Amino acid sequence: MRTVLMVAEKPSLAQSIAKILSKGSCSSHKGLNGACSVHEYVGSFMGQSVRFKMTSVCGHVMSLDFTGKYNNWDKVDPAELFSKAPTEKKEANPKLNMVKFLQVEAKGCDYVVLWLDCDKEGENICFEVLDAIQPVMNKSYGNERTIYRAKFSSITDTDICNAMNQLGEPNKNEALSVDARQELDLRIGCAFTRFQTKYFQGKYGNLDSSLISFGPCQTPTLGFCVERHDKIQSFKPETYWVIQAKVESVSKKEKAKQRPLALNTVEMLRVASSALGMGPQHTMQIAERLYTQGYISYPRTETTHYPENFDLKGTLRQQSNNSYWAETVKALLAEGINRPRKGADAGDHPPITPMRAATESELGSDGWRLYEYITRHFIATISHDCKFLQTTINFQIGSEGFSCSGKTLISAGFTEVMPWQGIALEEALPVCEKGDTFTVDDIKLLEKQTNPPDYLTEAELITLMEKHGIGTDASISVHINNICQRNYVTVESGRKLKPTNLGIVLVHGYYKIDAELVLPTIRSAVEKQLNLIALGKANYHQVLQHTLDIFKRKFHYFVDSIAGMDELMEVSFSPIAATGKPFSRCGKCHRFMKYIQAKPSRLHCSHCDETYSLPQNGAIKLYKELRCPLDEFELVLWTSGSRGKSYSLCPYCFSNPPFRDMKKGMGCNECTHPSCPHSLNSLGIGQCVECETGVLVFDPNSGPKWRMACNKCTVVVHFFEQAHKMQVAQDSCESCEASLVMVDFNKARSPLGEGETQHTGCVFCDPVFQDLVELKHAAMRHPMHRGGGARRGRGRGRGRRPGSRANPKKPKDKMAALAAYFV
Repeated sequence: MRTVLMVAEKPSLAQSIAKILSKGSCSSHKGLNGACSVHEYVGSFMGQSVRFKMTSVCGHVMSLDFTGKYNNWDKVDPAELFSKAPTEKKEANPKLNMVKFLQVEAKGCDYVVLWLDCDKEGENICFEVLDAIQPVMNKSYGNERTIYRAKFSSITDTDICNAMNQLGEPNKNEALSVDARQELDLRIGCAFTRFQTKYFQGKYGNLDSSLISFGPCQTPTLGFCVERHDKIQSFKPETYWVIQAKVESVSKKEKAKQRPLALNTVEMLRVASSALGMGPQHTMQIAERLYTQGYISYPRTETTHYPENFDLKGTLRQQSNNSYWAETVKALLAEGINRPRKGADAGDHPPITPMRAATESELGSDGWRLYEYITRHFIATISHDCKFLQTTINFQIGSEGFSCSGKTLISAGFTEVMPWQGIALEEALPVCEKGDTFTVDDIKLLEKQTNPPDYLTEAELITLMEKHGIGTDASISVHINNICQRNYVTVESGRKLKPTNLGIVLVHGYYKIDAELVLPTIRSAVEKQLNLIALGKANYHQVLQHTLDIFKRKFHYFVDSIAGMDELMEVSFSPIAATGKPFSRCGKCHRFMKYIQAKPSRLHCSHCDETYSLPQNGAIKLYKELRCPLDEFELVLWTSGSRGKSYSLCPYCFSNPPFRDMKKGMGCNECTHPSCPHSLNSLGIGQCVECETGVLVFDPNSGPKWRMACNKCTVVVHFFEQAHKMQVAQDSCESCEASLVMVDFNKARSPLGEGETQHTGCVFCDPVFQDLVELKHAAMRHPMHRGGGARRGRGRGRGRRPGSRANPKKPKDKMAALAAYFV
C-alpha cells in the first residue's frame, strides 16, 4: 500500500483537515519535534487504496539570512550587503528541527499533497517543504506525478472535500515573488538599519531606541504618520461665518444608501481599528484563530466579489437561530436575498465570510466581537439598500441664495443589521411648497475658526497604505506594528498614531537627503514588479538586481549625506559628549568615560569616540578601580538588587569577547582567562545545582553576607555570614571536584570551636560547613544570561578549571541536601 504525506501550515489546520477527510476515523500521535502531530488513516487516492499521513509545519520552514561573518555588524561594511554578501536559507525556528521532522515523516512516502495557506506566502512554504522531503521520498514510477497542491478558502467539509477532488500544482512564480521580497527586504533593510544605528546610537545620550531600523515598507508607513503630524503643526486657523435663518421653497427626492461590498482584509482591519478599538496585528491574530477553528473563511484576501457558485443562501441559513439577527435572516430567506454588489475579483480568495454559527461563550470577548462584525457585514451584503427621502429647501435672503436639507427614513434595508451605518436623521424641516414665502424672524451670524486635522488613525493609515500599494493584505498589519514597536509612533486614544521625536526626525531626515526613501512611490513600483513575477510576466533575477542597484546608489548617497540628518538629530537629542557623568577609565586613552544612564545604559569615551554596552535592569558602580589585565579598562560592578546577585565586568570585553568560547554580554564570572583573579577560572566553585551549564561563582564583593551565584541561571547560595574573610583555594574536593574555599571566621561567632577561626573545605561535602550554606533564587534574572535549564533533583559538582574531567564524582550529602532544599 502506497503512502500519501499531506502537509498543512499549522498543527490545528492539520487536525481539522484530517478529521474532515477521514470522517473522524484518523489516529493521531505527536511527531518528532513535539510541536506537530501526525494523523493517519486509510483511504482512496487516485483510484487506489493508500495510507494517508497528515501533518503540518509551523509557518515558514526556512528564513533568509546572511552567511558567516556578514552577520557581524562590526566586521562588515553595510554597503557589501547589497551584492557581495552571500545569503542562505536557515531553519526559521531551529528548536523545532522542522526539516528533520518532515524528512522522518516523508521517508518512504510516494505522494505529497500540500495544504499550505492559499496565498503567495503559502506557495513559498510549499517549496520549502518540497526541498526538505523530496530527497527522502520514494522515486516516482516513470512519469507518474507525485506532487499535488490543494486549493481551499475555508475549513468546511464541502470546501476541503472539493479541494481534495480538484488537486492542482504549487505555483513556482508566486513562490519566487516571495523569495524576491525576502531578499530585497533583507539586503535593503539591514544595510540602512546597520549604518544609521551605528552612526547615531553612540552619538546621542537620550536616543530612546537601541535599534534605528529602516524598512522598504515600514519607512513609508511611518512617513504617512509624520506627514499628518506636519500638517497639524503647520496649520493656521482661518475665520469663517455661518448664517442661521428660516425661509423659502422645497424639493423632495427618494435616495438610497448602498449595501456594502463583500468584506476583504483591508476593510476588516479598518473597521476593527475604528469601530472595535482593536489594532491590526491583534485583529489578524484573532481572524487567523477563527479561520483555523472553522468559524470564518480565509482572512487574507483582496477580493470583494463572491464567486458565481458561492452558496449565499446556505451560508445565510446557518445564522437563522442567532437571537441578534435571527429576524433579519428569516425575513431575507422568506422574501429572497438581494444579489450582492459586483466588487473586485483579485483572483485570490472569496471575501471573508462566516462559515458556521457561533456564540460569544465559544469565541471569547474579542473573538466574538470580530465574528459578529464579519457576520453582520455578510448579511448586509445580501440585504436591500437603505432608502430615505431627502428634502431640500432653497431660500433667498435679499440677493443671496441658501439651502438646507433633511432626511426621512423610508426603509432601513441593510442598516437594520448594521445600525451604525444608518442615515443621520437631521432636524425636521418646516412643511412648505415651492412659491411659499416666510418672514425672516431672526438672522444670526456665527464666527468660527477652522480646526487642524487630527493625527492619523490606524484605519486612515490602512487606507493610505492600500491606496499607495505599501504592503499586502497579509503584511499591512505587520508594518504598522513595527513602527509602534520601534518607538517611531505611539498609539493614542481612539487608535490615533502620534509620531515620536525619533520618528519625526527620521522622516524629516530622509526627506532632506532623499525623499524617495520615505515616499511610497518606489515601494509601490517594486510591489508591482513583484506581482509581475508572481504572474510569470517578469524575470525574478532581473527584478531583484534592478531594484538592488537602485537602492545601492541611494544607500551610498545617504551615507555621504548623513550630516543632513545628523543636524536634525542634534536639535531633538543631546550629544553624548554633553550628557552622562564621569565614571570609569578607558583602557585606550586612560581618560574618564561617561556613564549614560538613559536606556540603553552604556559607557562612552568622548576622546576615542567609542561606546560600550552594559548590562541592563540593574545598578552599575565602580569596582575598586581594578583593571582588566587584557585591555586596561577599569572594571565595573553590576548588581541586580539587595537580595540578588552581582558580578564584575570589563566594558571592553563585554562588547568584544576576548576568547573564542565567550559571547557578547559576558561578565568576569564567565570569562575563561586562565589567571585573572576576577575570572571564572579563579572564582568558580562548582556546577550549579539546578541548570546544566551554569557554574556557581564566588562573589568576592558580597561580604559580610557572602554568597556564590550561578553565572547562567538565578540560583544564589548564601554562606558563612559574618565570616571575616573568604577566598577560593587552588585545591579541589576529592569527592565532587568542586573548588575548596578558605574561610576566616570572626572569633566571637566562629562555628569551629573555641579558639579556632580558620577552616578550608568543600562547600558541599565538608561536615563543618554543613549548616552554613543556604540555597536561594536571585531576586531577578539578568537578560544577558543564557542557558539555565529547569532540571530538578540531584546536582553534580564540577571543577572550576577548563579541562576538568567530563564526569566528575557526585558530591556527598550536602549537595543532595541543597537540591532537596531547592525542590
